[in-house]
Amino acid sequence: MENVFSQDNLKNQRFDKAVEVSAQLFLKNGIEAVKMTDIADESGIGVATLYRYFGTKNGITIAAMTYMWNELNKMFSGIFESDVFLAQSGIKQVSDLMRMFVVLYEAHPGFMKLLSEFDLMLISENIPKHDLKEYEKSIINFYPVFEKAYMTGIADGTVREIPNLRLFYLSYAHTLMELSKKLIQGELLPNDDFSNAVEELGTIIETAVFFLRKE
Repeated sequence: MENVFSQDNLKNQRFDKAVEVSAQLFLKNGIEAVKMTDIADESGIGVATLYRYFGTKNGITIAAMTYMWNELNKMFSGIFESDVFLAQSGIKQVSDLMRMFVVLYEAHPGFMKLLSEFDLMLISENIPKHDLKEYEKSIINFYPVFEKAYMTGIADGTVREIPNLRLFYLSYAHTLMELSKKLIQGELLPNDDFSNAVEELGTIIETAVFFLRKE
């Protein structure tokens, strides 16, 4: 029987606790405003121990962002394998899938705002790409499901063939994600009006679906 009080298990529990606490603090206050001492006080883990586990604040920030993406993945898992989703036509599956970006925008605005700050941190701190391998793996990747929905649409005649599906998906996914982050940041210029934010996102989605629909 495994010893639940082993040093490795205790370390893993404290590591996980620090990551969860830092994620909560970042969502509440933003990345820049949170200090390692804040995480230490909230988690009950000494600052020296945090630095030993994570190396720097950048390290625990990357771990916290990875944790948040993984939690979102858990929420979405199973939706696109459900009988209800799979019973739909290919073009309806594509449409529902793309609307997940609207769900992210409406249901998780704090996280979307945090993504913008995290991107700026990666640039300003010049974070090496090899430090982001686990983070990259955690990011929700709808493409495999999108490709499957597209092939369903080809088979049932609701979707037309296009030469480069991955390029199409990435173009719209990047557009929707970046537009979401801009809308979350709020109105900055005198003529900005984000009162129809969901409709803006919906317009992008409807354009993509219209392009794919086979008439």
